[in-house]
Amino acid sequence: MNPYVQQLDAILPTGLTGTVMESDGATVAVAGFPAPVGAVARIETTSADGLPAEVIGFRDQWTLVSPIGALQGVRRGQRVRLVQTSRTVQVGDGLLGRVIDAHGSTIDGGHECLLSARQPVHAAGPNATQRPRIDAPLSTGIRAVDGMLTVGRGQRLGIFAGSGVGKSVLLGMMARGTSANIRVIALIGERGREVNDFIERDLGPEAMQQTVVVVATSDQPAVARVQAVLTATAVAEYFRDTGNEVLLLVDSLTRLAMAQRALGLAAGEPPTTRGYPPSVFGLLPRIVERAGRTKTGSITAFYSVLVEGDDLNEPVSDTVRGLLDGHIVLSRDLAAKGHYPAIDVLASISRVMPDVTSEDHQASVSLLRQQMSTHREYADLIAIGAYQRGASETVDAAIDAKPEIDKFLRQQVKECSTVEQARQAVTQLAAQCKNRKPTPVTQEA
Repeated sequence: MNPYVQQLDAILPTGLTGTVMESDGATVAVAGFPAPVGAVARIETTSADGLPAEVIGFRDQWTLVSPIGALQGVRRGQRVRLVQTSRTVQVGDGLLGRVIDAHGSTIDGGHECLLSARQPVHAAGPNATQRPRIDAPLSTGIRAVDGMLTVGRGQRLGIFAGSGVGKSVLLGMMARGTSANIRVIALIGERGREVNDFIERDLGPEAMQQTVVVVATSDQPAVARVQAVLTATAVAEYFRDTGNEVLLLVDSLTRLAMAQRALGLAAGEPPTTRGYPPSVFGLLPRIVERAGRTKTGSITAFYSVLVEGDDLNEPVSDTVRGLLDGHIVLSRDLAAKGHYPAIDVLASISRVMPDVTSEDHQASVSLLRQQMSTHREYADLIAIGAYQRGASETVDAAIDAKPEIDKFLRQQVKECSTVEQARQAVTQLAAQCKNRKPTPVTQEA
């Protein structure tokens, strides 16, 4: 079949209808409605526009749909009409500088976008054998990342953090300082107040011109929060396929998992670890595998993970860490000391760093990490004065190097760096550590 005909079949309304039989929480059961999972439907309520919904599963002879909005006005016997058999989103350069919702509609009060292209929301990732190797670095604008955890174009990383340790500010710094020419940011389950704060304070008007922001706030239904991540990924795929280097920031995968948990349990799935049904652990790899590098462009993705109780081994964190090409851990202890960005370098890793940096750079980073590790090992003894300088040349060197390393890792919110600047700074720090003379051992009378 002609691909254009297939696209029309997917987006044009059909004559298939069903009848509302019952509601259970945020789920509506519809009789006589054999629509596929993922199809878009509309419940014909008293409102002129009706209530949009998505098919999420089946129970006995009924089809389960999750309305994208409040259930007020829905009653037994109302008609449900199939709108699309598969969801698509309108895309194009007109989205740059705009804020859209989970359906791709603008919500920033500006004019409607004139977009001629459509992108499927549910799509497979690039073929594994056709993905080019990641061989070039991408600047994030953050020295600690560019210097110690260098990121490659097309890499996928997680940002693991508890609440209140500077995760949103870090994402804003990346969006402003990246060398990627297009940014797509998904804000999932955020408080409504924080959306404008992020756009105006953390992102800024200059970076916003080359950015598409997709928003689904915490008061929106679970299906809208899941769709917002899929929509953001589809938008990023469009720009990648048109030859751009795209930075995709998703905040956060934890809220996506919670939304999918609500949908899965409503559809009758059995709860497993911490109440998460199997569909959650099936959705996460499908999302992250869609990012990456292709022959035409790349999507470099950062997925934030809200760590519950600072436990990096909770189910979502543990699963995501195994799916990605590296992780950046934000430390509450560093944040409490005013060390921002609060990146715990020793607990973080970039798996493609050896492929995008020189051997000299890697050797310099290895030396600095050794100094940091030694200082952390003896931190308690140093703090209480139990360690006497001169007892170990290695520990003395770590003590002497710490102020300069901390200075390098700290960065003001408005500061911006590049991979080359960070590399030079790391090389200079490593040279200073090598050339520093050991502290002489003092003899007591």
